[in-house]
Amino acid sequence: MSGPAPILKVDKLCKAFGGIVVADNVDVTIDRGEILGLIGPNGAGKTSLFNLVSGVLKPDSGAIYLDGALVTGDPLYRRARSGVARTWQNMMLFKTMSVMENLLIAPRDYPGEKIGRLLLMTGRVRAAEQAAKARALGILDRLELGRAADANVTDLPFGHQKLIGLARALMNDGSLLLLDEPMAGVEGAAYETMQRVVREEAASGRAVCVVEHNVSFIKDLCTRAVFMAQGRILETGSVDDLLKSKVLTDLYFGV
Repeated sequence: MSGPAPILKVDKLCKAFGGIVVADNVDVTIDRGEILGLIGPNGAGKTSLFNLVSGVLKPDSGAIYLDGALVTGDPLYRRARSGVARTWQNMMLFKTMSVMENLLIAPRDYPGEKIGRLLLMTGRVRAAEQAAKARALGILDRLELGRAADANVTDLPFGHQKLIGLARALMNDGSLLLLDEPMAGVEGAAYETMQRVVREEAASGRAVCVVEHNVSFIKDLCTRAVFMAQGRILETGSVDDLLKSKVLTDLYFGV
C-alpha cells in the first residue's frame, strides 16, 4: 500500500535557452513537513528550477505535480493560488509601499481583486481585508517585526527586509514554500529568527525547499539535500553524505 503523495513532484523536467540547459531531466519530490536543501554552484539551475515550479518559466518537457494535481501548464498566478509560495534572491519588495502593504498583496484568494466582487460584495471584501491584516500582523509578530507594520520597507535594515520577503511568502498559506537564498546577507538575530520560522513552517505540515549557499544553514535545517550542476541533479542524500561527496567538493568547493 503506497503512502501519501508528495506535496511536490517534479518529473523529468527539461528547460533550455538555446544551448544553455537549465533543467536536464530533473526529478525532485518533497514530502509534507520536509525541508529539502538545494545546493550547487552559481549557474547550476537552482533558481531556474524554482522559476519552473512557481510558473515564472514554462518547461520544454516534463511534468510538475502539486498535491497530486498536474500544474505544469498553469500560469504564475494560478500556481500561487494553488499554494506555491516563494521568496526571491533580490527580495522583489515594493519599495514605495509600507511593510503591511507589501504583505497584503500576497494572500491566495482576495475577493477585492475582481471589480465585480468589489462593487457587489463589499461586506465580504471588507471582512477579507480585515482577516488579511490580522494574518499579516500575526506573521510580523512571529518574525519579531510587529512594530514595523507601518514603516516603509526601505527604512528597515537589510536583514529585516529579508524577513519581510519571508513574511510576504507566508501570507500565502499553501502547502509549498520555496526559499531562494533566504540567508544571503542575514546575520545575528535575523538569522536565528529565519531559522526558527522555517522550522515552524515545516512542523505545521508545509513542504519547504531552500536554495542556499550557506551550507551551515542547510546542515542545521535539512535532513535531505539535492546537489545540482549544469541543470542536472548529480546527487541526492543526507546533508552529511553530500558534504563527503567528491563530486560536490570538486564542483562546489573547488578542492
